Amino acid sequence: MDPTKLDGNEGDSAPPENAEEVVKPLDLYRMSMLAFCLGIVTGFGAVLFRMLIGTIHNAAFLGRLSPLYDASQFTPPSPWGAWVILVPVVGGLAVTWLVNSFAPEAKGHGVPEVMDAIYFGGGVIRPVVAVVKSLASAIAIGTGAAVGREGPIIQIGSALGSTLGQWLRIPASQRIILVASGAGAGIASTFNTPIGGVLFATELMMPEISVGTFLPVALATGTATFVGRLFLGGAAAFLVPPQLGALDNHLASGFTLLLYALLGVAAGVAAALLIRALHWAEDAFDRVPGRYARHTLGMLFVGVMMYLLMRYAGHYYVEGVGYATIQATLNAQLQGGLFLLLLALCKMAATSVSLGSGSSGGVFSPSLFIGATLGAAMASLFHLLVPAAPVSVPAFAMVGMGAVVAGGTGAAMTAVAMIFEMTRDYDIVLPMILAVAFSIGTRRLLSRETIYTAKLVRRGHVIPNALHANMFLVQSAAAIMEADILVLRADVPFRDLLDRMGIAPFRHIVVTKAGMLYGVLRINTGLRRAVSHDNPTVTIGQLAHRNFIVVKRSDAAFEVISELQRRRAVMAVVVADSAVDGAFDVFGVIAKEHIADAVARSIDIFPRRDRGWIAPSTQSVRVNDASHTAHGKAFKVSDSEAEN
Repeated sequence: MDPTKLDGNEGDSAPPENAEEVVKPLDLYRMSMLAFCLGIVTGFGAVLFRMLIGTIHNAAFLGRLSPLYDASQFTPPSPWGAWVILVPVVGGLAVTWLVNSFAPEAKGHGVPEVMDAIYFGGGVIRPVVAVVKSLASAIAIGTGAAVGREGPIIQIGSALGSTLGQWLRIPASQRIILVASGAGAGIASTFNTPIGGVLFATELMMPEISVGTFLPVALATGTATFVGRLFLGGAAAFLVPPQLGALDNHLASGFTLLLYALLGVAAGVAAALLIRALHWAEDAFDRVPGRYARHTLGMLFVGVMMYLLMRYAGHYYVEGVGYATIQATLNAQLQGGLFLLLLALCKMAATSVSLGSGSSGGVFSPSLFIGATLGAAMASLFHLLVPAAPVSVPAFAMVGMGAVVAGGTGAAMTAVAMIFEMTRDYDIVLPMILAVAFSIGTRRLLSRETIYTAKLVRRGHVIPNALHANMFLVQSAAAIMEADILVLRADVPFRDLLDRMGIAPFRHIVVTKAGMLYGVLRINTGLRRAVSHDNPTVTIGQLAHRNFIVVKRSDAAFEVISELQRRRAVMAVVVADSAVDGAFDVFGVIAKEHIADAVARSIDIFPRRDRGWIAPSTQSVRVNDASHTAHGKAFKVSDSEAEN
């Protein structure tokens, strides 16, 4: 007897619920070629995006048309004088029109929308998002909004990957891979950080990691970085002094590492404050009637701050991506701990107001700005308290950059790798790891969510905070099956079964007929009550479900689950691996609740994500006596339903 022929589904398998399930996936080689092409397109997109930012910036602030723009150099005083206050306002009006007219999802810093599309949208991003996000973010950054360029290029690259996947009609799982590949390629090309781009996609974008997912991401990221270097050069994003974070190999260096740990704590506080400030700003501006009015008000605030900083401190400082301030901090050109701390607070306020009022741009660059100024300020404080302490202001600024980024985004490996690639100084890695760990730990105490997931949680979309191996999938069918079953003939009266279950409370019945598997039956209170008051001669064969499958004890769980899904079966009957005298022994059944139990056991070894409150089953919870509403329909829980 062949167990593959024992199920009762032959000839009547249900059609798939949606067409995507029957789309044949591409092999790894074709996926890799698509990722390679996506990296080329995203690399060119990043170059054009930066040129567009430079053109708009030069026209808006200096009154000349030129794409040449070095964000690491301070913008000279504008010929418009005090009227420069209105430059962000005009840019904000253009951004509002673009976003509201063509792509509302282009508003904000972009990464949450990409994560939302991956986890809740099957990797579908509208093609128009790539165009609108490019224009809106270039206008916002070019006219002085205190946002970064990495969030837009991540969303642009992801939209390109999604569009390619939709055009080729590949399965959702592979479309998501292209979305993550586009995101990694975008951030790698804009920062010249290929390792950081791969890690960014791995930590934040990819639901699972395997050769089939990692290889396309790596190819897209490396290709995009190469294209970016062809046009933008291969120099590091920031120039730093030599031996930036070198520590001598003696015990006294432990004191310096302790100071780096304190910097990590401060960075975690700053990251949590930035997360809260962004949402405070969004809530505050949502109370202002009219999209144009609220964005005008926000950009007017940013314009006034820029002008006051230029007049009293010599530079616009908080406008745009802020790389000039970061570079000046690394060069130790900015002095005074209080002034540096003021710049960090000003940038935090300007970024929160920019995004909260409706601008389009990223939060990665502002986090670098806040981290650099905070780190330099902390170094100045340590010099003041312990003059003999071996503290380097540029080193603390660089470590502060990585610590705030890691604390805000939760991407620890990405932050360490990207700061290393930006500086090309390996000595910075050790203090960076320490500060990043303390930063993430401190931020988690103050804010459970990252700067990306907090926005999604407000929508009711919960993103997992870790990648767990599906350990239950490698278990055998014997490990997850329910063994307490009854095997009965189809002609057994149901009433006789109830009498037998009074002695041994079996819940699952395997039904046979003429020595062959015939069906499966799950006994519950509702079925007992319904049948016991009906025809007493009804048999279990009349009640049995015929849509079941047959699996062997050694079959892997993922094969069982796949077959259950494919055949739309209610249960799997587990039989012996080999026949005895032509017959297979039945050992158990696998239903959906058994799979759920296996999943719960497999993740129990990992730290659990505390979110919300769930009442223990043994605790009484008072509820309203009135009927509740779900999906627009009133319902009451009956005693029988509660018992089941």
